[in-house]
Amino acid sequence: MDDLGQIAGAAFSDETGAEVPTPSRRHTPTVAAEVLNRMHRGSAPEEILADTILGQYPGGVALVSSFGADSAVLLHMVSRIDPALPVLFLETGMLFPETLAYQRRLAAELGLTDVRLVRPAADDLAAEDPDGRLHGTDPDRCCAIRKTLPLRRALAPFDAWITGRKRAQAETRAGMAVFEPEDGTGRVKVNPLADWDLRRVRAHIEAWDLPRHPLVAKGYPSIGCAPCTTRVRPGEDPRAGRWRGREKIECGIHFDGTRWVRTPPGAAGVVSSFP
Repeated sequence: MDDLGQIAGAAFSDETGAEVPTPSRRHTPTVAAEVLNRMHRGSAPEEILADTILGQYPGGVALVSSFGADSAVLLHMVSRIDPALPVLFLETGMLFPETLAYQRRLAAELGLTDVRLVRPAADDLAAEDPDGRLHGTDPDRCCAIRKTLPLRRALAPFDAWITGRKRAQAETRAGMAVFEPEDGTGRVKVNPLADWDLRRVRAHIEAWDLPRHPLVAKGYPSIGCAPCTTRVRPGEDPRAGRWRGREKIECGIHFDGTRWVRTPPGAAGVVSSFP
């Protein structure tokens, strides 16, 4: 048996001498990801999620969800395993009103009890984007202060996080593994739906009669912030509408298309919030 096989099958002991088979928390993210990819070669998403949430990282994992076009699938699977799992929702201040309404509806219907709004820091917005126009001049920096930095703070307590990314979404994701080490953080990133395509996503939504994001029917197969998301034409990559016309392909107040609207306090479906 090679080293990875030994780690995957190893049993560790806690302070009482009881065996604890959780290699993922006792090794570097790189080794843990390799082990878990071997353990779950061919596993269904539900099996990957159950082991991640209940076996490998109990109390130490969160799901990051955009409550976008495909989000209902992963959120539904999680709700059947642990509806109290922390769900981090990046509320950038520029989301479509339809996304905010969908988040509240989906969280309520699936019984998710720990959805956390992750917002950009007020100081960052005041210093770098006081008029809400940074997305037009420097979209990378806009994403940094509205997405990357807030998410980094929100993920700090966790050992792993779950995403809804799929290889079929874009060429840049074609080689993505189910379990990935995250550089510089000590965390493992989990992509249970990595090998799913749009057909399988739609089949799951239809089989379970899950609510659909209202913008999907209007030509938005991938939904981000309102100023940086456009409709996708037939035959285009599903993410072609994100940052259209720019080389960029990856990533309070609300933008409703014409004006900026402040976030009402105590939004429904949210039990805690990160400023």
